[in-house]
Amino acid sequence: MIKKKTFMPKLKTYKLFISHSWTYRSHYEKLVGFFDEHKNFKWANYSVPKDDPIHNADNDEELYQAIKNQIKPVQCVVILAGVYSSYSKWINKEIKISKEDFDKPIVAVEPWGSQKTSQVVKDKADAIVKWQSSSIVSKIREVSL
Repeated sequence: MIKKKTFMPKLKTYKLFISHSWTYRSHYEKLVGFFDEHKNFKWANYSVPKDDPIHNADNDEELYQAIKNQIKPVQCVVILAGVYSSYSKWINKEIKISKEDFDKPIVAVEPWGSQKTSQVVKDKADAIVKWQSSSIVSKIREVSL
């Protein structure tokens, strides 16, 4: 009897842009940790790191274009939907770029234990998930381009 070899299918690498506020850096870092540690999930981070030269743009238009270039190749935009998102000029612009410029799917993640979340983000999201890695990853897989 000849045994057949079974192979695991190659994992898709999800290109993600994580929209966030640096004021709430720990939320962003925890989410990145979820993705890095999640079993059978490969991803590439297209987010704007805190020390990225994008932050030194000469004006809002230059910064808008730089963020647009970051979002262009991604398959999904993940937005931390804390209430602070409602008041962030740049998160609102990232939503605009995602939806109006590229029609990218948005997954809104409600921060752990939050009582209030951003209605602005939830209104534009294709999916809203709680702060659980399996739920977040599952929804990314479901809605990604």
